[in-house]
Amino acid sequence: MLVALVAVVAAVALAVLGDGGVLRDVEPDRLDDRLPGERPVERADIDHLRLPVAIRGYRMVDVDEVLDRLGAELAERDARIAELEAERAGAQASALSTPSLVKEPENGQAHGSHG
Repeated sequence: MLVALVAVVAAVALAVLGDGGVLRDVEPDRLDDRLPGERPVERADIDHLRLPVAIRGYRMVDVDEVLDRLGAELAERDARIAELEAERAGAQASALSTPSLVKEPENGQAHGSHG
C-alpha cells in the first residue's frame, strides 16, 4: 500500500512539475475588455469590466468591491457634472432672454461724443 501511495505522489509531482522539476510557464490571462482610450471612463465601463483570474492574483471579491465603489463614484460625478452643465445652460439662456438694464445709445454713438 505504501508503495502505491509513493507511486501516485511521484506521478502527480511529475505531471505538475514536468521535466526537470520546474513549473512550466503558463500564458498569463489577458484583459479582454479594456477601458476606453478615446473617451472618459463611465459607470457602464466599470460595470462591464472583468479582470482576469490568476493563481497568485487578487481575490475577486476584493476587486469587485473596488470596481463597485469606483463605478458608483463615477456615476455620482457624471450626474453632478450634468446637473452643473444644465444649471449653466439655464443661466445663459436666462441672461440672453432678459432685457439689458443698460440702455444702448442710439445710432451706435457713445454719450458725450459729437464727432
